[in-house]
Amino acid sequence: MKRIYLLTLLFAFSVVSLFGQYRYKKEIEPVKNVILMIPDGTSIGVVSAARWYKKYNKMGEALNLDPYMCGTVITFSSNAPIGDSAPTTAAYMTGMPQQSGNVSIYPLADPENDMGEVDPTMAYQPLLTILEGARLVKNKATGLVVTSEFPHATPADCAAHYYSRGKYEYIASQMAYQHLDVVFGGGNRLMTEDIKQQLRNTGTTYLKNDIEAFRNHKEGKLWALFAQMSLPYDLDRNADTIPSLEEMTRKAIDLLSQNENGFFLMVEGSKVDWTAHSNDAIGCITELLAFDDAVGAAVEFAKENGNTAIVILPDHGNSGFTIGRHDLKNYDRAGLDKLFGNVSKYKKTASGLERILLKEKPENFKAVIKQYTDIDITDEELAALLNSKNYKYENYMKVGETPNMTATLVNIMNKRTYFGFTTGGHTGEEVFLAAYHPQGAENLPIGVNNNVDIHEYMVDLLGIKTHFRTLTEQTFAKHTNVLKGVNYTISKEKGTNFPMLVIKKGKNTLEVPAFKSVAYLNKKQIDIASVTIYIDKNDTFYIPANILDYIK
Repeated sequence: MKRIYLLTLLFAFSVVSLFGQYRYKKEIEPVKNVILMIPDGTSIGVVSAARWYKKYNKMGEALNLDPYMCGTVITFSSNAPIGDSAPTTAAYMTGMPQQSGNVSIYPLADPENDMGEVDPTMAYQPLLTILEGARLVKNKATGLVVTSEFPHATPADCAAHYYSRGKYEYIASQMAYQHLDVVFGGGNRLMTEDIKQQLRNTGTTYLKNDIEAFRNHKEGKLWALFAQMSLPYDLDRNADTIPSLEEMTRKAIDLLSQNENGFFLMVEGSKVDWTAHSNDAIGCITELLAFDDAVGAAVEFAKENGNTAIVILPDHGNSGFTIGRHDLKNYDRAGLDKLFGNVSKYKKTASGLERILLKEKPENFKAVIKQYTDIDITDEELAALLNSKNYKYENYMKVGETPNMTATLVNIMNKRTYFGFTTGGHTGEEVFLAAYHPQGAENLPIGVNNNVDIHEYMVDLLGIKTHFRTLTEQTFAKHTNVLKGVNYTISKEKGTNFPMLVIKKGKNTLEVPAFKSVAYLNKKQIDIASVTIYIDKNDTFYIPANILDYIK
């Protein structure tokens, strides 16, 4: 068995000393298509609850992912066992654990807490992602399907680089300039005129809230977004206007599989995590089931295609969800009806129910809640709802002490169940791992892996032989190294969106804007294949190592 060598510039992260060696058995067979599926923030308790819920409601005996369970994954940030979505998915993408907020970028050193050696001279270095490798090295089509806004942490990790996940302006631009073939999800509010123009320039169709055009689109690149920001929870979704995650996954596969070189697709059940943060049990269960439907679609294609692998795993746990809690007496004799009877009557998440109640008169609250949950709320619970900070207040001086309506509804709904939660934040337990490979079990990453092992496994699935360290050096070189002896300036003019690297050579001028994959040679736009990154912390552009070839 071989040691883990993390694919980062001139450096190996010493995870091997913490967690052992490579877990999957041998050199594996590369495949034409790779589908990575991430139910964000899904603890194993949610998987168990979704399975029992499905059985209780006669929706089937098992989850679609069940036959492909093959192990667990230890996920972590570079300096913490409990990870944030940005650094944990970034580890899958780049092979380097990162700090909270980092989007596929080398972390700062934190000597007191680092889980392995971190080179301080490497801070802020963008690291090539699996998606970028699939496109640049293998010329594969690439796609992202999410239920969040498109530049949220997990999709951003696949196709962008920055030290702060919240900098949507920089992240969204990079994603638009990554030549992605498919992007489905939310985020219409983030579509700038520059992004729309870039999509037009690359022959990409952009659909805004148009499910019929989405369904009728047969070929060609497509961005289809169905909400201003994130999509509604699946239980609250209007199926006439917003497609399910399963439908978006099927459409993405249909479009991407038209590429003769194959494809890389990342599908995220983004909002399992969001419901877990709010401790909304029915939300957790139904979001995971919606994700599992997408898994079914992917597996169906993979089996028919015969040259597709699927990797299914969360990026971290969340909430400490359990079936059973301290007030469940005689837990060993509690039947399915006691555990899943009440939650199965809930027709909306707490968030979805809140949106309905905010438009209702107080005298209708009890009837509306009965309609959607079969709960007869008490007068005390009604008062708590009416005093919610986003509804009405008996005493305006108490607003800061009053929970919002969603939190109040969660408490009301959970009180009638026996699900437990330990936190409203992420948790550090291992997460499940499921995988499908057309050549069988010998090609699966079985046992206990860590998030870096998963990166290595996907590199092998794609058959990328060039070391990611070398690919990163070629794609994201420091401008100070590339432009030694060359006349250049960094322009940060007021009124411009992004800094500009201006290179002068003889009579020619090459202007390279940050967070795009184009440059301007003597004011004429040219394509430079990969995005450029500017980091203000070190005043550095990260550019293609061959940038001077464009200004001969």
